[in-house]
Amino acid sequence: MTNNEQLELGFNGTQMRIYGRRREQRVARAKWWFARMREAVENAWVEPTSPRAEQAWMPGAHRELSV
Repeated sequence: MTNNEQLELGFNGTQMRIYGRRREQRVARAKWWFARMREAVENAWVEPTSPRAEQAWMPGAHRELSV
């Protein structure tokens, strides 16, 4: 095994080996998943349609809060 390969361990401590088609299917699913996540991130920003509300101070409106 070279340093570029992923090491996977089973529950009983033995190394699991994924050969051929199973590995290709996992890689294809991973590529699909990450493509969807990249798309979600790219489309996450939405331009605001209106400016945020602004809080203004009204002269003569002095209140105290007593707890």
